[in-house]
Amino acid sequence: MSKLALLGGSKAVTSEIGDMFHWPIANQEMEKGIVDVLREGSMSGSDITKKFEREFADWHGVEYGLACSSGTASLHCAMFGAGIGVGDEIIAPSITYWATCTQALSLGASVVFADILPDTLCIDPADIERKITERTKAVMVVHYMAMPAEMDEIMRIARKHNIKVIEDVSHAHGALYKGQMVGTFGDAAGFSLMSGKSFAIGEGGILLTNNREIYERAILFGQYARHGDLKIEELQQNSGLPWGGYKYRMHQMSSAVGVAQMKKYPAEIAEIDKAMNYFWDLLEDTPGIQPHRPSRDSGSTMGGWYAAHGLYKSEELGGLSLKRFTDAVTAEGYSCTPGCNLPLHTHPLFSTVDVYGHGKPTQSAFMPEGIDNRQAESDLPVASVINDKTYSVPWFKHFRKDIIEQHADAFKKVAANYQDLLPGDTDKDTGGSWGLTARKG
Repeated sequence: MSKLALLGGSKAVTSEIGDMFHWPIANQEMEKGIVDVLREGSMSGSDITKKFEREFADWHGVEYGLACSSGTASLHCAMFGAGIGVGDEIIAPSITYWATCTQALSLGASVVFADILPDTLCIDPADIERKITERTKAVMVVHYMAMPAEMDEIMRIARKHNIKVIEDVSHAHGALYKGQMVGTFGDAAGFSLMSGKSFAIGEGGILLTNNREIYERAILFGQYARHGDLKIEELQQNSGLPWGGYKYRMHQMSSAVGVAQMKKYPAEIAEIDKAMNYFWDLLEDTPGIQPHRPSRDSGSTMGGWYAAHGLYKSEELGGLSLKRFTDAVTAEGYSCTPGCNLPLHTHPLFSTVDVYGHGKPTQSAFMPEGIDNRQAESDLPVASVINDKTYSVPWFKHFRKDIIEQHADAFKKVAANYQDLLPGDTDKDTGGSWGLTARKG
């Protein structure tokens, strides 16, 4: 291949990108829905929201849906709904966005981090089982970067130990695990629907569950205006005020966008899936580059492919650092960033910070004396180094072969010419951030 752009050659990506990465794709029905809510003076109502809840739940084949102000709120409600409280532990992957688990601290629970699998980047079922104690109440399962987690094994472990499973589906709207939609395996699921996600409605989230008690406890926790929907007598008797002191209602302009999005989303993710799989097919067997996707015969899919990433094999490229690799790809015309989410177990919030003035770290404020919840890197070996081994790839929204092929050529070109990059490979800094943001291009 030709000389690398980083070293003075021509770029691989030369086409006009246009709307290839623009998201979400707005249409007149979305716009009309927003205007109708405004004109009807129902921004804080619930009629459109309930319609969206019903359609989203039906799409998943689930009985109950509860729209919330954010994905963070939906998972907070799911935790409370599942009975997580003072002195409990939840198990969560260390590689995830903070909203998967941080809310547990406000409920008096502690977070125990499990490692991830190096190929899927999802929570390691074997490490879940190793981390279970008599205090474990639930496991938070993240379908990370749209990759379905190993739900068969996770559910087997949960049933064996009688613990709840809450799925965080904020990256994986419409994804399948062995033919079944993610978000339908556990006791409850929370979805972020903010504007950067693959199912994007603005700011918002939604809880799904087949468990009536979880659903009603979630209403009681943060949706006081919906307390009239409560059927369980014990909960009815104590209704009227939000138990959590939270107001988690979804804004109806977001609900209106959600109703319109439901009609077109399946077709949109089908095109995204075609584009992304074509990109990875072009890179199959390229040294140093491993696709982050399920095997074709697994029955699993990536839904909307949120925050698409690849896996890096430095040993196949002479030990070339990830930073040097991504700099070279960026010079070819695609802004490639190294890393993913930083490991949560390394943040002081989960070791030394006293958030609520308990006089000791909040993470262990309600643990029995002598219990130390701090976790060392050696306890999470994959999570501790994964930011050296993953990088962003283009998140295509349309199937346009010429543009996809040029982006694939950028990665191929760098891999083919890696030896030219070794002499200047002095920057060994890892990537990653506390807040993962999907790149538009």
